[in-house]
Amino acid sequence: MLGDTSNGLSNNEITKYLKEVDLPNVFTEGTKWKRIYNAFVTYQHNKNISNNILRFINKSLHPARFVGRNQQYEDTRIELNKRLCFAGLELSESGKFREIESIFTITDAEYRASRFRKKLEQRETHYRIYEFCNAELLNENYFHSVFEAVKSVFEVIRMKSGLSVDGNLLIEQAFSINNPLIQINSLSNETEISEHRGFVNLLKGVTGMFRNTTAHAPKITWQMSEIDALDILTTLSLIHRKLD
Repeated sequence: MLGDTSNGLSNNEITKYLKEVDLPNVFTEGTKWKRIYNAFVTYQHNKNISNNILRFINKSLHPARFVGRNQQYEDTRIELNKRLCFAGLELSESGKFREIESIFTITDAEYRASRFRKKLEQRETHYRIYEFCNAELLNENYFHSVFEAVKSVFEVIRMKSGLSVDGNLLIEQAFSINNPLIQINSLSNETEISEHRGFVNLLKGVTGMFRNTTAHAPKITWQMSEIDALDILTTLSLIHRKLD
């Protein structure tokens, strides 16, 4: 995490943030995680509060520091939250702390970190959802989970139709009533034709509401809640079953 050899803070950054939040720089050299640990322990022992420790985490894990390194930020945040949840805290995607129900066992901490995937599994979500966005799901990255899952639908449509176009053009060509390259039923009566057209409209709605939005809007301005992500991914799961 913060003291990780490869992806953690540098020694210079540790010194900088310790000074900015008024934490004791007990060791100026040595193993990074020991420097952070000793600073935290000394402060906690002397003050018996954690205010400046939390400020240190806020500064060192400010999202602006990780522009272009989103996966590193998410990996660090999730691992940190596995520890913070024992104190009833969680660091959000925006870099702010929020209170949660405290956890008391390691198993509960691991479960909380992967609860999003477990909720999807309870819904018997289509396997392609996991195939296309497994890393994002494990990190509870709702915004990018939806983005990758929507792309999976269009990738399967291209694979089944042999077309190379995208978006609404792909949908219209692949699911044309007169010359369908893909059809979800036999199109033998008005009811089946209506169902087929409804499916086309569903795909276009997914494109306009979810794919185009997540492709062009920054994650910080297009907030994605857990329940919204679950419902969207469940809809995409239905689409994949129809495509099968």
